[in-house]
Amino acid sequence: MSYAAFEAEVAKVNDILCAVNVLVWDSRTMMPSAAAEARGKQLGTLATVAREIATGDTMRKALDAARMELMGMPGEHLRRHALDDAASAIATLSRIPARLVQEAAQRRTEGQAVWIKARAGNDFAAFAPVLERTVELQREISEHVGYVDHPYDAACGTFEPDVTWARLKDIYAELKSTIGPLLQAALQARPARVDILERTYPIEKQKAFSKTVATTMGYDFERGRLDDTVHPFEISFTRADARITGRFRENWLPGGLFAVWHEAGHGIYEQGISPEFTRSVFTTDLVNLYAVGGTSFGMHESQSRLWENRVGRSRRFWEQNFGTLRAEFPDQLADVSVADFWRAVNAPRPSLIRVEADELTYDLHIILRSEIEAGLMDGSLRVPDLPAIWADKVRSYLGLDVPTDTLGVLQDVHWSAGMIGSFPTYTMGNIMSSQLFKAATKMPEVERGLETGDCAPLRTWLTDKVHRHGRSLTPAEILKAATGKVLGTDDYIDDLRRKVTELHA
Repeated sequence: MSYAAFEAEVAKVNDILCAVNVLVWDSRTMMPSAAAEARGKQLGTLATVAREIATGDTMRKALDAARMELMGMPGEHLRRHALDDAASAIATLSRIPARLVQEAAQRRTEGQAVWIKARAGNDFAAFAPVLERTVELQREISEHVGYVDHPYDAACGTFEPDVTWARLKDIYAELKSTIGPLLQAALQARPARVDILERTYPIEKQKAFSKTVATTMGYDFERGRLDDTVHPFEISFTRADARITGRFRENWLPGGLFAVWHEAGHGIYEQGISPEFTRSVFTTDLVNLYAVGGTSFGMHESQSRLWENRVGRSRRFWEQNFGTLRAEFPDQLADVSVADFWRAVNAPRPSLIRVEADELTYDLHIILRSEIEAGLMDGSLRVPDLPAIWADKVRSYLGLDVPTDTLGVLQDVHWSAGMIGSFPTYTMGNIMSSQLFKAATKMPEVERGLETGDCAPLRTWLTDKVHRHGRSLTPAEILKAATGKVLGTDDYIDDLRRKVTELHA
């Protein structure tokens, strides 16, 4: 019964963190703005309680007793693994003072409220004090977590195991050396009819189409829902309730559609976790105090980017689905062919907004954010200078001028939520998505399914190789078992090159 006592303590933590997720979801979808301060205090209290349980004497005794119980039992690999994972995570969490955990959780909602208002008013000065304190908090937390070479290592490592700033710089260098020439070649291709995406598309019809496709991909709306938000996200409260959000604009059709399919990819992952892992170590991030089944943020992004890009931007996908879209918007798309539309939603088009970036330029958005975050963490960059630094980097990487802070340094929700170190996981996800998709499409049933518009074989393969394992395997273990390879950029670069070649044809 000792292991059962350990499971019960972890379940308590998970229950509290699921309640936190509900409150976070509400704060980003429906909560009135005046409630931000009170909600922040609620979240701070709950995070503190979760930390107390996770690091308390009852948990420690349950861990010790469970280890003794399993000593006389052969096998039990998964249970031993659960104990080791919990002990390691709790040791890290114990090094972070309770006051920092509480303040970080409290500021998450309060900061987002300030950010939403500042973003709407193009007022970086109003958000700057929040960001300055967030950076200070993350520096303090990184010092307690520990790192060898750079404080950004600790920040990134909480979201993606074994990621360091040195490793990221190597990956980014590989991508930049490829993306630059590809982008120049792509921009010389026959111009796509991008204007067709800027016609007036009623939002409710956009939602209806995006939900139909998300269902086809495998997102279960009986265990989820789609709501509006300022910045799209997915959040789960066990596999039985994984919710997604979107942001739609009448005059930019792909923004809403691809955001929904991106978030649906996250939701499909959470809905695919093995039921026996519910309320366990393998669905609980005991360092970030977050109820989540995905093994890392990067692996999570691999799933969202796979459905968004490898499937949703493919030529065959639009050959199958453009007729349905045109039936929803007969006037807007009357003069548009499927080839026109496919080219339009894939055309490299350097833009200001990350979440609406084309596939080729997307990682440039991530690289500039990572460089800024690393500078903030080591003190070489100052918060008041960020608008100018952001504008310089956008001009350098994308060749664009930033007209407002709303379209620049204020566009992302992450810093207001204290998630410094999470941006690199998007590029890690891009890389893993190509590796996983290449392995999956070697299966004849997966390839046949995608050719005929049946996503079930691909979803089944991903569930078996990725989703069901929850946090019981590391990203590296999942990737090696599924693909036979370690993380590498080759497959991703091949996909980018192939897309540019197709667009030239």
